[in-house]
Amino acid sequence: MRDKLILAVKGFCMGAADVVPGVSGGTMAFILGIYERFLAALKSFDSVWLKYVVTLQVKPAIQYPHFGFLIPLALGLFSALVFFTRVIPIPQLLHTHPEPIYGLFFGLIIGSVITLLPQLERFDRISSFFVTLGIALGWTVVNLVPTSTPDTPVFIFFSGMLAISAMLLPGISGSFILLMLRKYETIFSGIGRFDLWIIAPFALGALAGLIVFSRFLSWLLSHYHRETLATIIGILIGSLWVIWPFQIRKYEVIREKERLISSTPYFPDSLSQPVSFAILMAIIGTVAVLVINYLATKKTSSPAT
Repeated sequence: MRDKLILAVKGFCMGAADVVPGVSGGTMAFILGIYERFLAALKSFDSVWLKYVVTLQVKPAIQYPHFGFLIPLALGLFSALVFFTRVIPIPQLLHTHPEPIYGLFFGLIIGSVITLLPQLERFDRISSFFVTLGIALGWTVVNLVPTSTPDTPVFIFFSGMLAISAMLLPGISGSFILLMLRKYETIFSGIGRFDLWIIAPFALGALAGLIVFSRFLSWLLSHYHRETLATIIGILIGSLWVIWPFQIRKYEVIREKERLISSTPYFPDSLSQPVSFAILMAIIGTVAVLVINYLATKKTSSPAT
């Protein structure tokens, strides 16, 4: 029972990390010492398990996957999602206090880029090419994504797949992907309201992403680690304008919901109190990621006991 409780607490920490755009649940798993076990548990849903399910072998189908690890971890993770949507409603704060909240997120993304760069080991022409490719890709994607994306089950399913695949990568946040897709507020507000029309397709998309992308990302990182990492860094850099805290935002009421219809970045011409507060939050966000990365590095480099 004690081990299950500890796993639930670790799941809560991972969930808390992924609610905030820029902080990776994968990085938190590194800090907590469960990253490799987490990936192994996801990979346990393989062809052998599928055979048990198809042939209706109930007992092996239940015993084969690492449910003893995943269930308490998932319960803790979901508890964090509920806490940060109902007790501390971050999606609502995005609307009422956009500058400091986006300032925090901007700093978190900057911190993520800083911590990922040393992992390239060397910044040669190959790294430069893939970083540039990632910047172009990130810039293109955020410009292709409309200011207001649909709330259809299909798009929410798609958002869940992308967000959960990002969560598996240390250094890139699933919530950042949702923010880029303009679905951050929709998803977390839906979780806070227990809206099954949002939770169900998102959860199914996340499950599909875990099963499919956990294998794909594992293969990609093992065969093309530096190229993949450089591309991820470029995507983060190219997508930064979405998180820029100083923007003129226009809202319209659509289907009884106030939605963001346009957002135009600008550079502040004076150091007012809101601007100073946003800059302070950006610094705090950057430092927070650097500290988390330091703890993760210390954890992984320390000898096993």
